Amino acid sequence: MPIYNKLISSLLLILLIAIPTHGYAEINSFASAINEAGRQRMLSQQIVANYSQVGQNIQKKKSKQQLIDAIIKFDELLKDLMIHQPSGKINKQLKRVNELWLQMRLIAQAPVQRSNAEELEKQAEKVLRASHRVVIMLQDKYNSTHGELVNISGRQRMLSQRLSKLYMLQSWGFSSSEYSSDYSQAINEFKGGLSILIKSGSNTPKIKKELNKVRKEFAILEKSTHQEKGVFIPLMVKMSADKLLKLMDEITHLYEQSE
Repeated sequence: MPIYNKLISSLLLILLIAIPTHGYAEINSFASAINEAGRQRMLSQQIVANYSQVGQNIQKKKSKQQLIDAIIKFDELLKDLMIHQPSGKINKQLKRVNELWLQMRLIAQAPVQRSNAEELEKQAEKVLRASHRVVIMLQDKYNSTHGELVNISGRQRMLSQRLSKLYMLQSWGFSSSEYSSDYSQAINEFKGGLSILIKSGSNTPKIKKELNKVRKEFAILEKSTHQEKGVFIPLMVKMSADKLLKLMDEITHLYEQSE
């Protein structure tokens, strides 16, 4: 288990500040702030999923690049959000996210080892909770139905990768009852969130069309995971979860732009 101390954290913070941004997040409205803060929730889960995929040689080259990209994106988003919220309670919470992220990043950037996977998962859960708190604080600050839809849609994006992460950990041989329970809960939460979005009176014809695609792809993912006990098809689940992520990312952007 990695040992963290103030010196390492300080050095990592310097490195984080020194990383150049490439304009990944363009935060120019309250909706885009909620969208990009919500994206951090997704990245916390995607990183563990990609890490597990690399460890199991599942599309290893692609998964490794996705892992690298996700780490870079998290760094960029965090910096942009802190610029967007330079002071106050939200900035304080972002600093908390940063503290937790530095610890997670240490493991994610090191060579992939099965012995580190569950520690990475524990750190990811902390980052997820802290990042979700930022989203809720932003939503409360702007207090609009529009912002709530961006949040729910963005959370669906996170759940696609949470499902992938939990499945990959189990296919890697981590047979925790907690993972199985969390997976079932994530399935139900995705269904609930999708139902809310489908019923929204704010949906444009384009959003309705994309949500229908999500409904069909989610049915494929759910069916794919109902295999015999001990039989896993991680490649199929990865491909389906990645399709859901792409679709939900587009829908979240459409909600962001719809006001």
